[in-house]
Amino acid sequence: MSARNPTGFDIKQLKAAASPSSIYRKQDPWARHETWRYYGPFSRWNRFKGLFPGLGIATVAFTAYCTYEHFFLKDDHHDAHHGEDHH
Repeated sequence: MSARNPTGFDIKQLKAAASPSSIYRKQDPWARHETWRYYGPFSRWNRFKGLFPGLGIATVAFTAYCTYEHFFLKDDHHDAHHGEDHH
């Protein structure tokens, strides 16, 4: 009886092909056609950068308004009736 797999599948060849330093990956004829997916305007950072347009400007504007309201706007109604009994 032969120790060879009857299907012809070789696990060693599969592991060699799947390794990052594989000679098969370096000789991939479609590799240069796939690089556009991961570089330039399609890089991971550029894809997620436009996910929430205007969020940065809105955050700065809201913070500026809250700061202005806290320091410059006074609640005169609350201060005028402080200490009086409201019935």
